[in-house]
Amino acid sequence: MQTPANIRPEAEPRSAYRVFRTIPTRWMDNDAYGHINNVVYYSWFDTAVNAWLIERGVLDIHQGATVGLVVETHCNYFAPLAFPEPVEVGLRVANIGKSSVRYELAVFGAGELSAAKGHFVHVYVDAQTHRPVELPEPLKQLLETVK
Repeated sequence: MQTPANIRPEAEPRSAYRVFRTIPTRWMDNDAYGHINNVVYYSWFDTAVNAWLIERGVLDIHQGATVGLVVETHCNYFAPLAFPEPVEVGLRVANIGKSSVRYELAVFGAGELSAAKGHFVHVYVDAQTHRPVELPEPLKQLLETVK
């Protein structure tokens, strides 16, 4: 859920998310401070969303008529993670618009509370013209299952 500006974001439990993807960490993910660098979290968000859509048959990155372009991302960090600990990325859908979707994601290490959480907004566009299009019906139906 979107956090009002005057409320400090807080870690959330795994039970707040509907879909999970395990992602291994890599040696190169650690930064000079000994924990996963902040830019890696955005890669995990992208991987969790798109892999789920591809696996569920609603995104074809090679032949599909529509693609989702990222127009906004955000992340809050609560606890450090480090290689070689694998992570799990939790996914839920916060908002389904006419041509856009706001995904909310959380990254979990071994604990019950998220080490980070954020959001990721896709605007769906025609794959050739890159002009916004209405969400395809199979995509909308899938998104409703994790809202």
